[in-house]
Amino acid sequence: MTQPTLKSVFVLTGATATGKTAVAHILAAQMDAALLSADAMLVYQGLDLGTAKPPAAERARFRYGGIDEVSPDQGFSVGAYRDCALAFLESVPAEQPVILVGGTGLYIKALLYGLDAMPPTDPALRAEIEALYAAEGLAALQAACRACDPARYAALKDVHNPRRVMRALELARMGVPLQAVWTEPTAQVPRFPGLTLDRTTLLQRIQTRVETMYAQGLLDEVAALQRQWPEWSGTAAQAIGYREARAVLEGATDPTTARAETVRRTRQYARRQETWLRNQFDVDWIDVDAYDPEQTAALVSASWKRYGPCPITS
Repeated sequence: MTQPTLKSVFVLTGATATGKTAVAHILAAQMDAALLSADAMLVYQGLDLGTAKPPAAERARFRYGGIDEVSPDQGFSVGAYRDCALAFLESVPAEQPVILVGGTGLYIKALLYGLDAMPPTDPALRAEIEALYAAEGLAALQAACRACDPARYAALKDVHNPRRVMRALELARMGVPLQAVWTEPTAQVPRFPGLTLDRTTLLQRIQTRVETMYAQGLLDEVAALQRQWPEWSGTAAQAIGYREARAVLEGATDPTTARAETVRRTRQYARRQETWLRNQFDVDWIDVDAYDPEQTAALVSASWKRYGPCPITS
């Protein structure tokens, strides 16, 4: 297998609940590799159960980056992620491989391609914003944009145009400056493996994951987080599972309804993740329905041997 430099990573992606983390941990142990998360929710401290964050004891086995970067009351942009990721890569010994694992395609693209400052529409985030508009109307959009980025909202030429407010809110939630473009990669990004599951199997996994979140104490976790950080950033407040749990604690819904809504949003998010990844990258898709994590790890390793690590645009 080609050994990466500080400017290349072995990438493993796929939608939520496809088993990426377990496979990445197996391969990290085999390769003595460092791990870099590419998950937009794992950056938040304390958001553990609802994000299926690897437990602290498990993370302690490896050199790990991209996790617990900020508190829930802080904003975190794609640019901030890239800065954190590059800093982590600089801290890894030159001879140690690095596995980039996660399903936030925007983070993967920012790290591999570079980011001068306007990414394309993020379908998953846009769907969240459109759902807000459909449920609560223009006033809710305006209020969310104003709260997330007052300067951007003030700069809008037409605050009564829902599409403009949606895009402004989307960019604000990403933390993207007003003028921005993706850079072109300085080297061709090779294929990299992605895990995919049959829709029925994926739904079963999502349902099990959500039930486990609640059984392990998601409501208690959220209550403790709200005592420590009463105000959350717009992105953290909308995190799947956490928005629903907060609604339960506020008396706006009940746990059964919250669990069902979390399953629904997670299923939709997984579908959008895979669509975005298919449109943005040349992914070597591995259907993992018939394989256990060890077998999947062998298939991922074979893909890496075939295509090598991905260079990072500096």
